[in-house]
Amino acid sequence: MEKNKIIENCKVLIIGGSAGSLQVLLHILPFVENSISFAIVIIVHRKNSDGQTLEDLINLRSGVKVKIVEDKIKLQKGFIYIAPSNYHLLFEKDETLSLDTSEKINYSRPSIDVSFESAAEIYGSHLIGILLSGSNSDGTVGLKAIQAAGGKTVVQNPLSAEMSFMPNNAILHTNPDFVLNTEEILEFITKINKEAAE
Repeated sequence: MEKNKIIENCKVLIIGGSAGSLQVLLHILPFVENSISFAIVIIVHRKNSDGQTLEDLINLRSGVKVKIVEDKIKLQKGFIYIAPSNYHLLFEKDETLSLDTSEKINYSRPSIDVSFESAAEIYGSHLIGILLSGSNSDGTVGLKAIQAAGGKTVVQNPLSAEMSFMPNNAILHTNPDFVLNTEEILEFITKINKEAAE
């Protein structure tokens, strides 16, 4: 990992994934410091019947507190926000989150592409996008939007992914800044907004 490519002015870390991504999140999040200087937003394909199960599970396992997403909630550093089932998660200019029930994208709501594109429009070079394991093409268009806005992109190494289609598709159609396995993703996150060690 090149030290000079770590973002030092990140406001939002947005993570997208589908099948196989929850295991990665539950491995990484317990080791992320609770004093992070940015917000983490998670977009995971989930069933409509999940309710708050995913939020509760991550809150129990993570050192960073989870805030339940409601329409127009203010995005704050030091918290994790998880897109609720059956809603697209959008970012607004006043740094709030909004929920949208428009049609599914890539058969999904929440859609990773929708949230990645929306975040890129608002946060530009202050955004990092990470795409994890999954079995469809959602996320690739969103990564392109993050790159075009000046943000950094990370894709899980397909060899370490339970479902390799999503990261493989992203690598094939974008040129991500980093392709990392699970442990390397954790190392990457711990270095955000911190001076790289000499």
